[in-house]
Amino acid sequence: MSKKNFKKTPTKSIDDKTKTIIDTINRKPRKWFYIIPVLIPVLFLCLLEISLRLFDYGKSYEQWIDVTDNKIILNPDLAYRYFFTTEGIPYSNQNVFDKVKKENTFRIFILGESSAAGYPFMPNGSFGVYLKKRLELLYPGTNIEIINLGMTAINSYALMDMLPGIIEKEPDLVLIYTGHNEYYGALGVGSMESFGSSRSVIKLVLWLNKFKTVELLRNIIKAVPKIFSSSDKVDEGGTLMARMAKEQTIPYRSSLFNNGIEQFKDNLTEILETLKEAKIPVIIGTLTYNLKDQPPFISIKENSKSAADIYNEAMTELMKKNYSNANKLFRQAKDLDALRFRAPEKINETIKQLAKQFNYPIADIDNFFDSVSPNGIVGNNLMTDHLHPTLNGYQKIGKVFFEKINETNVLPRSSISKFTFNQQDSIAIKSYHFTQLDSTIAKFRIQYLKNDWPFVDKEKSVRVNDLIRLSNFIDTIAIKVVDNKIPWEKAHRDAADIYFNRKEYAKFAEEYRTLIDQYPVINEYYENPINQLLYAKQYDVALDLLKIYHKVKPTSFNSKWLGIILLSKNDVDAAISYLEESFLSNSTDAQVLYNIAGAYSIKKNYNKALEYINRCIASEPDFPGARQLQYQLNSAAKR
Repeated sequence: MSKKNFKKTPTKSIDDKTKTIIDTINRKPRKWFYIIPVLIPVLFLCLLEISLRLFDYGKSYEQWIDVTDNKIILNPDLAYRYFFTTEGIPYSNQNVFDKVKKENTFRIFILGESSAAGYPFMPNGSFGVYLKKRLELLYPGTNIEIINLGMTAINSYALMDMLPGIIEKEPDLVLIYTGHNEYYGALGVGSMESFGSSRSVIKLVLWLNKFKTVELLRNIIKAVPKIFSSSDKVDEGGTLMARMAKEQTIPYRSSLFNNGIEQFKDNLTEILETLKEAKIPVIIGTLTYNLKDQPPFISIKENSKSAADIYNEAMTELMKKNYSNANKLFRQAKDLDALRFRAPEKINETIKQLAKQFNYPIADIDNFFDSVSPNGIVGNNLMTDHLHPTLNGYQKIGKVFFEKINETNVLPRSSISKFTFNQQDSIAIKSYHFTQLDSTIAKFRIQYLKNDWPFVDKEKSVRVNDLIRLSNFIDTIAIKVVDNKIPWEKAHRDAADIYFNRKEYAKFAEEYRTLIDQYPVINEYYENPINQLLYAKQYDVALDLLKIYHKVKPTSFNSKWLGIILLSKNDVDAAISYLEESFLSNSTDAQVLYNIAGAYSIKKNYNKALEYINRCIASEPDFPGARQLQYQLNSAAKR
């Protein structure tokens, strides 16, 4: 090959190109070079979140949900914010209240756990029910709203998380009864639903839980083990109490014990600070528990003595009638119990310290329960188990809170109650709508609870069929509620149907009265029993339901029947008032017109009576007895 075929490239040209390439490589990248890789996943997550919301993926974690156009309740799915792996999450008592607070309303929120909710007597056996009855008696012209947000197996983290939504709803007062679940409640330091003891981490988790993307991720994580598992087993069962304890041994004053106390103190401090800044009155209650009749669940040696040793010493002192010393020893035994289902004394000390710090009044329930217990020591006299009160116990908690409320200046100024202080207490208790069905449900709940760990070893528990004997239809319905096969409200409707078929009309009405107390916005709970009672000609039994219905929502139907029944009882003036009210709503109801004519004829106002009987005949010419009454009235008017 000849040399002349090759062209020589200038050296300078090669050097310039090389320099340009090197400069390009060494040039500092633009900011977009770093930003774009970050923006891509952020943009993806934003689009994913928007898409999941548009398609309404998963559950709604909104705090409040509508039950009517103007009424709301706490979202039953809200607890999914706090429970990640637990099946069968709890929900509140579902107290209904106005979406927009009306004038002349006194609104109280109750914050707490299962004891605040009224377990095992919820929804209609909590201390909030007593407060509502008592305040309605004291202020009959005021719209009293008690919204009980207590839930089983939550703790101060959940209360802190719900607080902004509560403040939005303009409470006049907040009552707090909490502290038993700081170890084993959701997000507690010893719980199956724990994320450790860092408040910053847990608060971040609570914030993230409000996003649908996080819910999707949670569901994927829960689903993966099921995909690769050969077992069909989904849930181990057992009570929620039995399933929540991960750290079953937490020694007194151990690091985990102290973490639980600090968690409670820090969370309650934040709650009270927030409420103080919002200028919302607060009353906080001390906690009470079963001291005498609940031996320690787990006893370990500490300083040469175990919880069981101290408990036995307490029983000895009790037998010797050294009651004050026995009380102290029972409390010490409780504190040494390594299974921390009952709040240690340090929790009550913290409550008192923070109440004083923030200048909030204390409802000293712990002290009151001692004062009304035999020998000054709380036991099964006021407790169903280790810490949940009896129905009478809940009513006493309500009384303590009420008396503390009454000492403060938060209540409306004008009270027109004609009853003495003690009479009010008695009437409030008697006006509880709590049926045999509710008592049986509560009894079965406690039997279930005490047939499981930690009350008995797993291997010592017995089959449910052997544990509970069903002897009547109430038992059969109640067990379905406890087994979550039917809801509480359906159970009451089922019981009512049986009572009606048996012609036990007062019990039939009481089942519906119980439903009305809990769900006053559901019209069917008024109309269905009233129609059935009217059909059965049980007018006296229907009368009370009609009065309640009319007070909640006056209609031409309930005012008509109030008028007719009162007319039959010769309460003529009241009858005319209701019948004319019905006439204003429906001027063509022949039955209303006939009865108004009859009422005015009793008062010898024959011209007025004729006016209405003529309207009756014009509306319905063949209405039974109308023409005869018209003839009689014409004759009377001519005299």
